[in-house]
Amino acid sequence: DTRTRERVARVPYRTRTGPVAHGEYRGGGMGVALAPDGRHAYVGVNVPDGRGTLEVVDTRTLRVTAVLPVGRRPFDVDVAPDGGRVYVTAHDSFEVTVIDPGDDERGSGAGGSGDGGAARVERRVEVAPYGTEGGLGSWLKPHYAAVRPSDGHLLLPFEGERLVDLDPATGRSRVRRMTAHTHQHGTALTPDGHLLVVGTGPIDPAEDEGPSLTIRAPDGTERVVPLDGPHENVSASPDGRTAYVTAGYTREGWRDGVTAVDLRTGKTRWLPGGTRPVGIAVLE
Repeated sequence: DTRTRERVARVPYRTRTGPVAHGEYRGGGMGVALAPDGRHAYVGVNVPDGRGTLEVVDTRTLRVTAVLPVGRRPFDVDVAPDGGRVYVTAHDSFEVTVIDPGDDERGSGAGGSGDGGAARVERRVEVAPYGTEGGLGSWLKPHYAAVRPSDGHLLLPFEGERLVDLDPATGRSRVRRMTAHTHQHGTALTPDGHLLVVGTGPIDPAEDEGPSLTIRAPDGTERVVPLDGPHENVSASPDGRTAYVTAGYTREGWRDGVTAVDLRTGKTRWLPGGTRPVGIAVLE
């Protein structure tokens, strides 16, 4: 409850993920997103050494209403602006799973195909601008995506070098140039269409740049703001003036706090707090 700042419920996963563990590869929830009307939550659940699932949670009854197969390590979950599709970005299988959420979402006024039925997997789309060589050991994989409201395309950054612009309806994509030259994770869009991308730091310190926040304008021009240490994810303020970047990085170098970035000036401010914060949401 965001008014009282109290936890009101815990919803157990239906997916079996093995013993409770810690670290980047532990089983359990990863990406999470809400339907636009707030009536359903979608959670990507990691299953160690196997493909993950998407669990659909009814936020009124606090029950899991569907479990669908997705790719390995579902880092991110995103919802189309009309609620009619859900997108799951699976890091270790180089893919995005497109899901039709079914009758519950259509019945609540969201979009959809109108063909009735339960939630279902519609298609899987490979997203691998560098190819899939290296498999599970590769660093060149999709991490997080942002949904562009103007056309519903998914924007997936890679290595501060390439931005995949994916049409989830057709599976076709284009690759745009990026400039930060750093390993990239979290993404977000501001209300005026600027893409924010978190750079976590170099894969090869001899060639790559350090941690940063890329601010990419709708016309493709970019500003790169250096960050003090690795960060993981980002969210924008409702007025589009500030980015909040979490320092609870999934690997070594994490810290307890958030960096606030003034998107007009590029100035940064450190906000200590929390324990290894990874995800973040800004409430209006």
